[in-house]
Amino acid sequence: MASQTETATSMDMKLEVVPIPVSDVDAAKAFYTEKVGFNLDNDVRPNPGMRVVQMTPPGSACSVVIGEGLPLGKPGSVKGVQLVVQDIDAAREALASRGVPVGAVQQLGPEGSPGSRYVFFEDPDGNLWAVQEYKRS
Repeated sequence: MASQTETATSMDMKLEVVPIPVSDVDAAKAFYTEKVGFNLDNDVRPNPGMRVVQMTPPGSACSVVIGEGLPLGKPGSVKGVQLVVQDIDAAREALASRGVPVGAVQQLGPEGSPGSRYVFFEDPDGNLWAVQEYKRS
């Protein structure tokens, strides 16, 4: 008979939705879809007082959710959610050209080491995002 630890480690556990607390759902939805480039998956009101907006970064299996009437936390409290791209310079340029307040490319680790180049940006509420360059073959 399998132990509880063996059972837990043998089943898939996929991270598919990350909650992002925001103060203005419409402004955040516009920021993430129009400026950052996320795809809008749904925007529904399952009942009065509740709104669920789910968006997915292009090419990602993981979405973010914002909304009203959901226990998502204090707006601006999420720090360090990370997007991964093949070309940080192109990603930074694309974000900046759409009005995202993105910082300069930073080298965080030995030059040339995989995954050591980043840019950072904040959404309108101050939730902090990292974009990491990681070139996969």
